[in-house]
Amino acid sequence: MTEGTTTAAAESGDTLTRLEQEGEIAADYLEGLLDIADLDGDIDMDVEADRASVSIVSESARDLQKLVGRDGEVLEALQELTRLAVHRETGDRSRLMLDIGGFRAKKREELTALGAKASEDVKTSGEPLKLAPMTPFERKVVHDAVAAAGLRSESEGEEPQRFVVVLPA
Repeated sequence: MTEGTTTAAAESGDTLTRLEQEGEIAADYLEGLLDIADLDGDIDMDVEADRASVSIVSESARDLQKLVGRDGEVLEALQELTRLAVHRETGDRSRLMLDIGGFRAKKREELTALGAKASEDVKTSGEPLKLAPMTPFERKVVHDAVAAAGLRSESEGEEPQRFVVVLPA
């Protein structure tokens, strides 16, 4: 191994360790929240796409629905609170992703299909297509799906009315 390869491997290991630590801090925070709310749930931790990923799962999806809220609004708020808890402990900004009861995973599938369909529509019409306003997570998934279809997309507008525009090739 060369010195550069050794350094890159060490940095990669440091990053993984840091992300695992973020996941553990987040899991502790969320376990405390579940205890306070008297809700049952198990916490799964992972590292995906260079970010910590934490999921709350339960056999009783009804209980967890309270933590998701309408259109994921409560989930988004809990993710921000969890990121703040991680930041308080580490001093570093966290890009941690939180999923509750598989809500985000299902939403990712739906948005990937939306991005693929929008791409096909733009390829057929040759005209740009504006989509409905979305959260940053939703826009990212759609941008990725559009790129996978070989087209470009941009975000326009101001939060919370920011939306994706799919552009012809």
